[in-house]
Amino acid sequence: MAVGGSIAVQGPARNYEGGVTAFVVITCVVAATGGLLFGYDLGISGGVTSMDDFLLKFFPSVYHKTKDESHHESQYCKFADEILTLFTSSLYIAALVASFVASVVTRVYGRKISMILGGLAFLIGAILNGIATNIAMLIIGRLLLGVGVGFANQSVPVYLSEMAPAHIRGALNIGFQMAITIGILAANFINYGTAQIEGGWGWRVSLGLAGVPAILMTVGSFFLPDTPNSIIERGHHDEAKRMLQKIRGTENVDCEFQDLVLASEAAKRVDHPWRNILQPRYRPQLVICTLVPFFQQLTGINVIMFYAPVLFKTLGFGDDASLMSSAITGAVNVVATLVSIFSVDKFGRRGLFLEGGTQMLICQIAVGALIGVNFGVTGEGSFSKVEANLLLALICIYVAAFAWSWGPLGWLVPSEICPLEIRSAGQSINVSVNMFFTFIIAQAFLSMLCDMKFGLFFFFGGFVILMTIFIFFFLPETKNVPIEEMNRVWKAHWFWGKYIPDEEVIGADPEK
Repeated sequence: MAVGGSIAVQGPARNYEGGVTAFVVITCVVAATGGLLFGYDLGISGGVTSMDDFLLKFFPSVYHKTKDESHHESQYCKFADEILTLFTSSLYIAALVASFVASVVTRVYGRKISMILGGLAFLIGAILNGIATNIAMLIIGRLLLGVGVGFANQSVPVYLSEMAPAHIRGALNIGFQMAITIGILAANFINYGTAQIEGGWGWRVSLGLAGVPAILMTVGSFFLPDTPNSIIERGHHDEAKRMLQKIRGTENVDCEFQDLVLASEAAKRVDHPWRNILQPRYRPQLVICTLVPFFQQLTGINVIMFYAPVLFKTLGFGDDASLMSSAITGAVNVVATLVSIFSVDKFGRRGLFLEGGTQMLICQIAVGALIGVNFGVTGEGSFSKVEANLLLALICIYVAAFAWSWGPLGWLVPSEICPLEIRSAGQSINVSVNMFFTFIIAQAFLSMLCDMKFGLFFFFGGFVILMTIFIFFFLPETKNVPIEEMNRVWKAHWFWGKYIPDEEVIGADPEK
């Protein structure tokens, strides 16, 4: 077997009966709106922190530094302020903590309850931000937004993976990432519009409108059914079987239902899922659920998602031009995510990961070089119109690569690889690692830009090389594999196979 090559699943995979029903598609679309929360916040915060009225009210020192021509500050350093970055990053540390609470709620009370609680917390945070009169109200509101993101990011990907038939699980799960990109795009255009409002209150509209996706998710979740996996987990087998028949569109679900029951019984024998996930038999899931979100953030994507307007403004784009440029990257993000939806179950996860990493690396090297040639280490310089358009094009190509690879797959793969007994723990690790490094990048980026200058893009490029190598060697292909049969994939892998006991593989030959 070639190291890092495609892995054939040993033994016959079970072909469950049933098709793609309108019911399951509708429920997955409603659940995926939870991504709007995360996406809207990703898109809104960078635009708001570049608005003069917002800076003048809450961060006057930064405002005067950006406007004072006699203040000989490097272009790279004009927005460097720890409290300003805390406005953006505080959400993600709250999401990290909330994800551990959400893990327990998701397992004990179901995925639906977690989504409702997340929507309510996000709604309260949006209201506080919209009416904020001081920095304390801003930060408290951001912390509540973080609670909402933590609950949504914990429950929604798991919900989607459990509801979807195996052969379209990738496409339906990426609905979550699609909602994130739509949220980012909507936020970018809202920022562009509210920046034109006279009277200094446009930023309040931008922050307050975060309540709209929160209401959509909260109300929508009330009408969602819980997943058969979750219903079985809580001991209601008859109800779970009826739900499975409904979402698969057939009465003959005995084979799949039996596998779900077996997985649930195995899960109930586990008293401590957090301790259990540390066992050698779960080493593949632990490593993937840790390193994939780690590398996802170290691609540098949130340099663009959080701070695109600030970055474009730093590099000499005008106020309106910087906001419109970020809106263009947001549109590219949405279109490229559609590519992933239509290709992930056809071409697989590995191919998209590897292509996306290669494309991102090339763009990061080109962007770093272009900025370095024009601004050097002093930060003094400017772009011609042609160079500015080239920079925007390179960033768009970079965003497209992320949007059809590491963006959606960073949520899909960890949510589909864990058996039921460690699924909530695995997803919590995924969310918490993601949020922790999102926090680190959000908090450190402006200071890193000030210190590392154009070399910052080469710094992130180095991590893109590492993560692409990691995927090549250590991630097997999981497309079209039923979620309860995933151990077959690990058992067949050149490296992970030694960790998986034979009896852990559904349908394994007991004589072997």
